[in-house]
Formats: sequence, structure tokens, C-alpha cells
Amino acid sequence: MTPATRFLVVLDVDSTLIQDEVIELLADAAGSRELVTEVTERAMLGEIDFAESLRARVATLAGLPESVFTDVGRIIRLTEGVPELIAGLHANGCRVGVVSGGFHELLDPLAAELSIDHWRANRLEIVGGRLTGRVLGPVIDAAAKASALREWALADGVPLPRTVAVGDGANDLDMMDAAGLAIAFNAKPRVRAAADLAIDVCDLSQVLPLLGLRG
Repeated sequence: MTPATRFLVVLDVDSTLIQDEVIELLADAAGSRELVTEVTERAMLGEIDFAESLRARVATLAGLPESVFTDVGRIIRLTEGVPELIAGLHANGCRVGVVSGGFHELLDPLAAELSIDHWRANRLEIVGGRLTGRVLGPVIDAAAKASALREWALADGVPLPRTVAVGDGANDLDMMDAAGLAIAFNAKPRVRAAADLAIDVCDLSQVLPLLGLRG
């Protein structure tokens, strides 16, 4: 990218880019929703280590058929204002990234459909067409989210002071700390307190005026 790139905006996915927590939608299919929801909430509050919580939640998905990704993909709900935000950022010479503690299997088609420039997530192990209950490779945790923001900023030629991080949970805090501007989106109290700005309505297009941009 040229130095003309105005901002790099990196968003969390679950409960930010989308209204859902994908792990909970997968857990519905596995019959483990109650357990998974409890662990997710504790992880987002920062009460337990994210990587530990992810492995515990993913373990409950063992045995699900690979077709569950198609089923869940059909019911994922975009947060209001996402298409307007991405179009507005691109129209103003910005780049958009999303980084998720969720899963590539569901994020890949969504990110491509939305014309997102960068994305990163966890990958689930599948053997014989079924989930094993394990994650492949390093977990995308708080530190990995911050690393992704720095990596994409370097690739796009965007100085860190012109990077923006948008998130809602404790695993977004490192990314928000690394960014030039941290925006809490319908966030947990700890995240809201750490952010530079907060959006308390469920409409991501509200990021645009915070950056002095129009849709």
C-alpha cells in the first residue's frame, strides 16, 4: 500500500463484526451450549485464560460432522452497519482487518464476501469428516491479535498511530493497547474502561464519524 492509506481498522469478530458467538452456535449442534456460554463469558471478562478456555470449549465439539460449518454459516448475523463501515473505510483510502478467537472455517467465506483486506482466526482439526475437539496450531489469543494488527500495519504502510482497534472482550485488550485508537464496542466494563472511545449502540457504522470519515 502507498503512504496515502489513511487508517488500518482492525475489528474483533464475535459480538463485534457479527452479533453471535460462533463457538456457541457450534455448541448448539453439539448439545453443549450451556457449558460453552459460561466459559465464554468468563473468558471475555478476563477471569480465565483465553487459550485454556478455547480448548475447553472446542473439546465439547468432538464428533460434529464437517457439514456443521455450512449449517452455522447460514445463521450468523452481521452486526448492523458492517457493510456501510467497510464501504466507507475503503472509499476513504483505509484498510480493514478482522481477527478472531473463532474459526477460519466460518470466517473465510464471510470475510471474502465482505471484501475485508486481512483476516485471521483459529483452525479446527478435522479427521474423517468430523471435528476432533482440538485446535490446530497456536491459539489466536490476545497477544496474537495484537501481533496481527502490527503485522498488517507494516504490510499496508500504516504507522501504528493511524491504526484503530475495535473490540468488546478481554482478549481484545492487547490489540487495543497496540493501536493508535482503541474503540470499545458494546464492551465489557474492563474493556470500556481501557478504551479511548466507546460505542454503546449496536451499529458499527458509528466508527466512521469517530475517525472523521463519512460513509
